[in-house]
Amino acid sequence: MRLGLVIDMDTCVGCQACVVACKQWNSSGTLGPLTDYHAYADDPSGVAFNRVRSYEVGDYPHSKTVNMPMSCLHCDTAECVTVCPTGASYKREEDGIVLVDQDKCMGCNLCAWACPYGARELDDSTGVMKKCTLCVDRIYDESLPENDRQPACVLTCPTHARFFGDFDDPDSKVSRLVRDRGGQQPMAELGYNPVNRYLPPRPKAQAEQADTEAKPLQERLREWADMSIAP
Repeated sequence: MRLGLVIDMDTCVGCQACVVACKQWNSSGTLGPLTDYHAYADDPSGVAFNRVRSYEVGDYPHSKTVNMPMSCLHCDTAECVTVCPTGASYKREEDGIVLVDQDKCMGCNLCAWACPYGARELDDSTGVMKKCTLCVDRIYDESLPENDRQPACVLTCPTHARFFGDFDDPDSKVSRLVRDRGGQQPMAELGYNPVNRYLPPRPKAQAEQADTEAKPLQERLREWADMSIAP
């Protein structure tokens, strides 16, 4: 079993709901509070496992904002595990989730330097490394309804841009999405083979977006009005 996420960049609107849900759930989970530094100051910072990066793609006026949430990708070849001198970073054989043993971590930062995705967060208050756990304490909680045994970010996403499942199951939702939409690995050339995949924006959607933006405002409003009153 290889558990991971599929993220649809054609659907993600960058609302940060997944970021907030991740912070809330994991602050009360297995890793304890995720520290905030000067939360209400001019330059707030803190520990977060999931961050949304936004990019402007294309040339104006046919450009488009593409949002790319980034957390631990639970790589098959996890260099963060290889370089860890204490064995604190490890990859579970039963499901492929990469975790950090807080009792063994000495905060040396070697794993953070080895991760090309910036997915590791050193908690300055405790001196240990923390990262996305795929909500491992939630997905195996049999006291929850089966539909709720998913990472908090997946359950919270208002546009359903995030999917969770087993990539070793060819019939799982995540496997089918990767096949049908050409799911991609970030920086695949590095050979880390990250489990998480990203669905690129659909070419058709990009063309429709460009056509819509090219139309005068009055024409777009007229089309919207006609569609609204249609039987």
